[in-house]
Amino acid sequence: MAGHSKWAGIKHKKAAIDKKRAKRWTKLVREVIVSARLGGGDPDFNPRLRSAVSDAKADNVPNDTIDRAIKKGTGELEGESFEEVSYEGYGPGGVAVLVEAMTDNRNRTVSELRHLFSKFGGNLGESGCVAWMFDRRGYFVFDPETMDEEAFMELAIELGVDNISTEDGFEMFTATEDYNRIRDELEEKGLQPQVRELAMIPQTTVELGDNAGAVLKLVDAIEDQDDVQNVWTNFEVDDAVLAAAEME
Repeated sequence: MAGHSKWAGIKHKKAAIDKKRAKRWTKLVREVIVSARLGGGDPDFNPRLRSAVSDAKADNVPNDTIDRAIKKGTGELEGESFEEVSYEGYGPGGVAVLVEAMTDNRNRTVSELRHLFSKFGGNLGESGCVAWMFDRRGYFVFDPETMDEEAFMELAIELGVDNISTEDGFEMFTATEDYNRIRDELEEKGLQPQVRELAMIPQTTVELGDNAGAVLKLVDAIEDQDDVQNVWTNFEVDDAVLAAAEME
């Protein structure tokens, strides 16, 4: 995900989509259900569920909705049976696209995604065709207006993160096993990152030019599909090109 706008480009588009509260809450609740099903209903003994509940509460999902989701996951209440699936393909210009979804009907989901890839100039590929290009990492972004670079560097050292970047906001990258610890420590310090997530970080990137608009439309369309949780890509885009593409 990308930009000279290394990440900000797609994050901006993702944020616009995520303003649709009902859809955003649906994604958060599904994560709670699946997390509880896979690891049990006690957040103290299920780090993934603890993270899912934290994210849901941060987005003001009602507590009773979260509690029902946990009970659906553990089987105490009846509900849909969601499973995690991933799909891979290529967008215009050879951009790698990795889609994470939760679905109760694989055939429906793959059919809809195949249609979207085709409609917007991409191709849905075979399992494994692009996943190898990404590494899962803990990812945190801070607004530079909330702290200076020296304070950010000191915070990163204190938290013991793996890597940082100050090119496009203040970014921290961590090992997946450190994600929950760092998230909890930030909360204890009263610090609220602009972004906090377990992200798929591309090993290499593809520069977008005239095809930027087509790629953004594809990503937006996939993000808006009901079963999709996350869309990860490996493109970079210049800020000027991004702005022009968003005007299309």
